[in-house]
Amino acid sequence: MGMSQHRRILAPMMALGVVGLALAGCTGGGGDGGDGGGGSGETITIMGGFTDAQAEAFQADLDKWGETSGIKVSYDGNTDFQTAVIARATAGNPPDIAIYPQPGVLKSQTQQLFPLEDLGIDVEAITADEANGLGEIAVVDGQTFGLPYSINVKSLVWYNPAAFEAAGLTVPTTDAEMTALQQQIIDEGLGYPWCVGLESGAATGWPATDWLEEYVLRYGGLEDYNAWIAGDILFNSDLVNEAGDKVATELLAEGKVNGGGAAAATTAFQTAGNQLFVEGKDNGQCFMMRQGSFIADFFPDDIKAQIAENDLTNIDFFQLPAPEGAEQAMLGGGDLVGAFTDSDEVKQVVEYITGKEFGTNGYASQAIFLSPHNDFDTSFYTTEFQKKAQELLAGSEIFGFDASDQMPGEVGSGTEWSELTSWFAGQKTMEQAFDAIDASWPR
Repeated sequence: MGMSQHRRILAPMMALGVVGLALAGCTGGGGDGGDGGGGSGETITIMGGFTDAQAEAFQADLDKWGETSGIKVSYDGNTDFQTAVIARATAGNPPDIAIYPQPGVLKSQTQQLFPLEDLGIDVEAITADEANGLGEIAVVDGQTFGLPYSINVKSLVWYNPAAFEAAGLTVPTTDAEMTALQQQIIDEGLGYPWCVGLESGAATGWPATDWLEEYVLRYGGLEDYNAWIAGDILFNSDLVNEAGDKVATELLAEGKVNGGGAAAATTAFQTAGNQLFVEGKDNGQCFMMRQGSFIADFFPDDIKAQIAENDLTNIDFFQLPAPEGAEQAMLGGGDLVGAFTDSDEVKQVVEYITGKEFGTNGYASQAIFLSPHNDFDTSFYTTEFQKKAQELLAGSEIFGFDASDQMPGEVGSGTEWSELTSWFAGQKTMEQAFDAIDASWPR
């Protein structure tokens, strides 16, 4: 998990093209999913967006599983997956199975994918040990078109244990303790409670969407969170305003971030965390950064070397606590498995990839892998971060899949990014930003 889903988190950079892709996906028409890899002895084809070492490890895991199952599987990684999977399905030549990094593209292809229930897959049995919400990401009209095989988690607050110890700080376990901790950091002049970077080129602002999602999910619970994603609850609503006020309290109040919201808006998300490893307020030391599991990929080289050795002296994380009375939640993303072919072999492959045994044939050695299953045997993981993330996930009441990734493209990867940045920068009030996002929603 430590370096989770590079491409998934860089997905905001690609998301500007997603709107057109999603629309293009609707033109493909019905189709029966083709009759590819059905017969015995044939190779089941899987297509996904990950390549290189990750793709090799995925293929090796399936090869090892195939020795027992007798099913041959071939994985094809394509960095331009979203365009390719739509083009192939539209041309009537889809892979047997596709692995989607974003639910929107999957949902645009429900005319061509088979509901997993139609393949004879027991969705309830597979998702029985998963956090509430994980099995429902790709449910359309009561049918399940995809299940996660690997997830990433975002509700992580990264900190430097050595710096906490030197300053006499204690890791908070509740929202009240986290508030007190921030006040202590400010009162004692130690530095700044938070490191925040929203700058991400054309995708500037996406880290702010995660912050807002954290609290909409906790205050609203899964049902209201999903209603917000669907546009049934507005940004300028009591729920989202409450979440926004909480974000403002955490980050935009005096002394919370070095240079305030305006500085956060122009600080690169990749380098914001570097300030966890400097000393003193004059050097811009900050003590906490809420960011996804993938961010470990961007830490300084010496810190990454420590992580590789499972040395957590200077870097660790805890889960962002829920405010009192709110639900403890995990925000994240993941990769969803869908099927274009209805055959017994495809059914078995989907059951293995989405089940709690997947990873035990080698793939769990990939630091980016995190099983969606609470019952996954964590001894197969190679990093402490994977094991710890799994524990936090198991202790979460609900899992919310990144909301901006599921909203219409012109909102989720459009106005929400730009308007939240304007709000952080002080160019707009929260109300003005929320109203502008609501006005951009395609209704």
